[in-house]
Amino acid sequence: MNELIVLKRYLDKYTEYSEEEKQAVLRALNIQEIKKGDYLIRQGDIPVEQCYFVLKGCVRQYDIDVEGKEVTVNFYTEEQAILLFHMDNPYEKSKYSFTCLEDSVMVVGNLETELEMFEQYSELESMTRQLTEMNLHETHHEFAKFIRASPEERYKTIIQSRPDLLKRVPQHQLASYLGITPESLSRIKKRIR
Repeated sequence: MNELIVLKRYLDKYTEYSEEEKQAVLRALNIQEIKKGDYLIRQGDIPVEQCYFVLKGCVRQYDIDVEGKEVTVNFYTEEQAILLFHMDNPYEKSKYSFTCLEDSVMVVGNLETELEMFEQYSELESMTRQLTEMNLHETHHEFAKFIRASPEERYKTIIQSRPDLLKRVPQHQLASYLGITPESLSRIKKRIR
């Protein structure tokens, strides 16, 4: 499976495991194929202690507001993590739905198996912490930039930082993510061309 190359690259970069240990870690991971249209969780469900790492595919995070309108919050693509549980209140209902926009391949874990893996492979905990810190820093930076930007600047940022979304995501969902209507997105696209 080509997706394992991504995981091996992380192990090479962030651990000092032998080749044998790396192969043992890769075999221990729960890798699943999830079909286009399948939900990881629906808004209002009580989350299980589930987390995902996207190896291949695209997942949309959205909620349905009080008016019944879908509002896209994020898109997760290759090498991005998705956490579906709340450590402080594990019984809090999910505020969001997460659905696969493409056939996807993901590492699927839960808190219990993660802790077991950390106990068995101690460098994984350090690697996970480093990746989480990097992701958190990047997320905060992107969010601050997004809030300050106009819709046109947001679209230009997508063109520069995540151009794959333009081909992978329906225009009405991309417009929702940018906080505009599909018609406004069409006008922005025309101006930029």
